[in-house]
Amino acid sequence: MQTLLPGIAAERVPTSRMTAAVLSVTGRTGDPVLFVHGNVSSSLFWQPTMLALPDGYRPLAVDLRGFGETDPEPVDATHGLGDYADDLAAVIEALGLPPVHLVGWSMGGGVVLQYLAERPAAHRAASVTLVAPVSPCGFGGTRGTEGTLCDPSGAGSGGGSVNPDFVARLAAGDRSADSPTSPRQVLLAHYVKPPFVPPELDIFVESMLSTRTGDDHYPGTSSQVPDWPGFVPGDRGVLNTMAPVHFRITSLAALSPKPPILWLRGTDDVIVSDTSLYDLAYLGSIGAVPGWPGPDAWPPQPMLGQTRALLDGYAAAGGQYRETAIQDSGHGPHLDQPAGFRAALAEHLAGARQR
Repeated sequence: MQTLLPGIAAERVPTSRMTAAVLSVTGRTGDPVLFVHGNVSSSLFWQPTMLALPDGYRPLAVDLRGFGETDPEPVDATHGLGDYADDLAAVIEALGLPPVHLVGWSMGGGVVLQYLAERPAAHRAASVTLVAPVSPCGFGGTRGTEGTLCDPSGAGSGGGSVNPDFVARLAAGDRSADSPTSPRQVLLAHYVKPPFVPPELDIFVESMLSTRTGDDHYPGTSSQVPDWPGFVPGDRGVLNTMAPVHFRITSLAALSPKPPILWLRGTDDVIVSDTSLYDLAYLGSIGAVPGWPGPDAWPPQPMLGQTRALLDGYAAAGGQYRETAIQDSGHGPHLDQPAGFRAALAEHLAGARQR
């Protein structure tokens, strides 16, 4: 099927690391705005937002390695989201972009954070927008706003945390609505707030199905252990890049210059939240996963509090950030509440221009 909306162009851009697929809006010039997608998706999810961006901006969206049309290079998880962050830097360099407005969704938000943290004086961010970003303490297996490991091994995070039937359906290219674990149904139940159905639903399902699967990609490797919840993260593949033993952004205070940050999230997000349906500790607390050790040993991860703590530290060091919670929205506020999302983004971009 045709996956590009009218007005969207696709190209493959050779970089120092690989060849990356990049979307743009035909004929648009101005300050570049580079959109970075989340896990089990691709740049295709950004198309409606790109087309709606105000004049004076040049919308771009990149496919991360192993997603969409970018080269499926293997993912080394031992330095967190570093492969993706380095790829992002390489794309910015290859395109010759001036200071760029970075917009990262979910895992893509973590990619942007690691890109910044590893290049405090060399980043090219004119502004940053984090859309339902993964916690700076990683996904799963941590407690408190400081992100203390519930188990030193990082148990409860990484490649073993995914539903195997979902992976099988993803690998098989399942486009059906026959099961709650089909990509289509996961999108409708978790990416957006039900009963919203995106007009571009079929395109977004194709985007999800572009995800490479396996040990080097999604979900990655893991090992079984006898203690709850029965697995520890491996060192390869997508989900392990966000395991708290590999990914941790402790501070953005050293950034110079300090771009303004907008944190956008949906109030009804079930993926990145303090009551995440993907957090085994929260699932254990509601009886959905047996054997939960209890709140003293393994409380649900306070994902929002952890992000807020990082950004509060950024503000204390002289940076600026704003948190905007979009009502009646799920994990993708740019999808199910596009008007509110676009208004907040446009205001943020305009404000960054005036600095």
